[in-house]
Amino acid sequence: MEDALIIAGQAYRSRLLVGTGKYKDFDETRRAVEASGAEIVTVAIRRTNIGQDPKQPSLLDALPPSKYTYLPNTAGCFTADEAIRTLRLARELLDGHSLVKLEVLGDKDTLFPNMPETLKAAEVLVKEGFQVMVYCSDDPIQAKLLEGIGCVAVMPLASLIGSGMGILNPWNLRLIIEKATVPVLVDAGVGTASDAAIAMELGCDGVLMNTAIAGAKDPVLMAGAMKKAVEAGREAYLAGRMPKKFYSASPSSPMTGMIGSK
Repeated sequence: MEDALIIAGQAYRSRLLVGTGKYKDFDETRRAVEASGAEIVTVAIRRTNIGQDPKQPSLLDALPPSKYTYLPNTAGCFTADEAIRTLRLARELLDGHSLVKLEVLGDKDTLFPNMPETLKAAEVLVKEGFQVMVYCSDDPIQAKLLEGIGCVAVMPLASLIGSGMGILNPWNLRLIIEKATVPVLVDAGVGTASDAAIAMELGCDGVLMNTAIAGAKDPVLMAGAMKKAVEAGREAYLAGRMPKKFYSASPSSPMTGMIGSK
């Protein structure tokens, strides 16, 4: 596939990854995911049924694993031990599935990542054979440490989870992107399509979002908008934007050779 997103050796056409929480039901989840064009979907193991309760509807029926790559995550975990146990459970529920998203939160108010606990969990999970995509602070040093441990992708926040504030520190993201040799995906803080486009224009390899779609008045319509935004941002990045020229106007058409001029 031309210009594919490569994660842990697997190629994906879509650079938009979407969450599966906060929708009114699994039918709306399915319709939004389909509209987004996403191939990778995240699932919070501690909040969403994927077989833990056989008596309740399962997300696996709405989004079959034969069609989507599941990315179990550790949303709601505040210690390394909690996160490790959760992903071990996910591997059992998904028949040995190894691609996971690690997030260890620092507090319940900001949901900012606890980086010491994240690093500790990452070391254990990588040694156990997990392919770890990891939610982290927008700190280039921490991102490089996670890459050194063996994480297959780093996922710095743009702003706080669920805030919709967009990218608050593009400079740190650029520093992470320039130093990374694994995919860099913005995770958390995207609020609307322009935020996703900006992330891609900065050079991010992809964007992961949940609330920006599920929290919209029309989640399915917003999912389609996010698909277009990610694609447009990626194309703009590859095309290379014109340089900014402060206080310097340049006409769109050449001044020489104008009709009627000598």
